[in-house]
Amino acid sequence: MSSDKSIIAKPFLKWAGGKTQLIEEIKNNLPKSIENNRFTFIEPFVGSGAVFFWMMQKYPNIEKAVINDINLDLTDCYLTIKEDLNQLIDILAVYQDEYHKIFADKEKSKEYYYIKRELFNTRSSNRTVQSALFIFLNKTCFNGLYRVNSKNLYNVPIGRSKSLPNICNEVNLKAVSEVLQKTIILNGDYADTLKYAEDNALFYFDPPYKPLNATSSFNSYAKDEFNDEQQIRLKEFCETLDNKGHQWILSNSDMKNVNPDDNFFDDLYEQFNIYRVNARRSINSKASKRGKLTELLITNLS
Repeated sequence: MSSDKSIIAKPFLKWAGGKTQLIEEIKNNLPKSIENNRFTFIEPFVGSGAVFFWMMQKYPNIEKAVINDINLDLTDCYLTIKEDLNQLIDILAVYQDEYHKIFADKEKSKEYYYIKRELFNTRSSNRTVQSALFIFLNKTCFNGLYRVNSKNLYNVPIGRSKSLPNICNEVNLKAVSEVLQKTIILNGDYADTLKYAEDNALFYFDPPYKPLNATSSFNSYAKDEFNDEQQIRLKEFCETLDNKGHQWILSNSDMKNVNPDDNFFDDLYEQFNIYRVNARRSINSKASKRGKLTELLITNLS
């Protein structure tokens, strides 16, 4: 595959908690030394990969990249784009053509969406077809959410966009595939990424955020909950990295947005650097609740 260096790979999915808006703040907290030295970049909760794609294009001196996610549907999609791009594009082009033809008819487009969702949930197709279904659902569902129930069934309803969805973005998918050619793609527990860390490694963590309230949780992103015990375990993993001399940056919700006396993260990461940065929550069913909040960037970098 020929490479066009003028095309910048961007996330191929819309994703709850995507970090495009935090990239400038993350950049401001990166060590100057990474601009000149070869290093390994590891993102154990990759999601849609906004930071990953930015890092890969910003720092060509990245010697090795490792991405991981607990969501098998997601990591299979990354693998498909890396290993079977042309077939994926062919399938997505068909979905796009079929869906665009019936888009104006709400009943027909709704029927088409739920047929594809049901097929996806059977998980009986090969990896490439499953990945195409995954992308189609992401582009046509409500707010680009990924949510599963306790039986690991995707249950997001159809969205109601006013314009035709770009289901098959061939140009970006090819750029993404280029980036993934030098990337190790893992599916499993985030702690397993440690074995891939070289002497000069930088980790970026974007775990499921601690919910600000009972209705703001996106933890059903996987069938197992990422609760406070998991947040504490992640902090202990960050301590392990620190003891081994690895550098890391972590983002999470700022509980002080709803309770100024909530010191959960301030106490948990008290020995590290904690920064509050402005961020905008763009995915919410109510437009009135899509607004500016602070989020946390926590790091062992000085």
